[in-house]
Amino acid sequence: MAHRSKNINIFLMDGDVTGRMKCTLSNWTGVLYKIPRIQLASLKERDELKQSGIYFLFGKDDETQKDITYIGQATTRKNGEGVLLRVQEHTRDSHADYFNDVIILTTQNNSFGPTEISYLENSFTNLAKEA
Repeated sequence: MAHRSKNINIFLMDGDVTGRMKCTLSNWTGVLYKIPRIQLASLKERDELKQSGIYFLFGKDDETQKDITYIGQATTRKNGEGVLLRVQEHTRDSHADYFNDVIILTTQNNSFGPTEISYLENSFTNLAKEA
């Protein structure tokens, strides 16, 4: 079986590999952002982050020093906000102090519906448990 080539575009938004990144794959409407927690507010004007999406919060448990990943979803809200606002809500939760980096998966054309979001969250959660 022949494998098809793919072109991945990683845009270093700050010109630095430790900063914000936007990743796209040719012929796919998905957009992936990697954002350090301290830079979440700097993306509030990006329209695609006001849409539905899946997010991953990455950090370490203070006591055990083990890696922790939280996987969540957010749909577009009545106030016009979406996945970025949901992630920012976690920064105000005292039980979510552990995370330092966020990955957000959304689309360029707001094509994630409730079914797709729930399916992706469940699939990623199951993959994380298996890993």
